[in-house]
Amino acid sequence: MSRSNTYELRVLGYVRSPLADLADAPKQGDEGAPDAVLEIDPSVGPALAGLAPGDQIVVLTWLHLGDRSTLAVHPRGDISRPLTGVFATRSPDRPNPLGLHRCEVLAVDGTRLTVSGLEAVDGTPVVDVKIALGDLGDR
Repeated sequence: MSRSNTYELRVLGYVRSPLADLADAPKQGDEGAPDAVLEIDPSVGPALAGLAPGDQIVVLTWLHLGDRSTLAVHPRGDISRPLTGVFATRSPDRPNPLGLHRCEVLAVDGTRLTVSGLEAVDGTPVVDVKIALGDLGDR
């Protein structure tokens, strides 16, 4: 079986956030991230059916400002911590800069989802949205 080393992701929308600069963004969504809006392309709007305020979701983003050549970092930018491979961290700088963000849906308005707990900066591409898994009995 032949495998490709390159795959294509489709941008499904963009984050609209008051966070305009990486320096102002919290490291994680639960560290003071403001509410944000996911503007989803109308061509995939039907995929939002069933989402409602209160739902927990996982937003996958392409961290377009990340440095794809970075393989090791000081966790959380703290140089007192040892240099660590990016796969053992949540650094946005990594070979494939995918962001995983657990958020709560606050509102659904057509193809706009207002969410809490999203630390991505304004203009960050959204590549997927998934319902967050709860306990096994709730699935």
